[in-house]
Amino acid sequence: MIKILFFAQLREMLELESLEFTLSEGISVGQLKKQLAAKGGRWQLMFAEQEVLVAVNQVISDDDCVLTAGDEVAFFPPVTGG
Repeated sequence: MIKILFFAQLREMLELESLEFTLSEGISVGQLKKQLAAKGGRWQLMFAEQEVLVAVNQVISDDDCVLTAGDEVAFFPPVTGG
């Protein structure tokens, strides 16, 4: 089981702050994104229409990062400054 957190516009889009996800052994962040997008609707839009950054255990990660039970995965939009 992993905990997934959603921040900023992603939280608003999904109307969801977090969820628990049963993990398939050896799944990568990229595979997790595909599984979530397969839910359709807002989930699909979240990953299809905008760049989504991810942190695993509070460390910025990429789609190749392999997840293990107990990980915390956070999805958030790119941050811009000005």
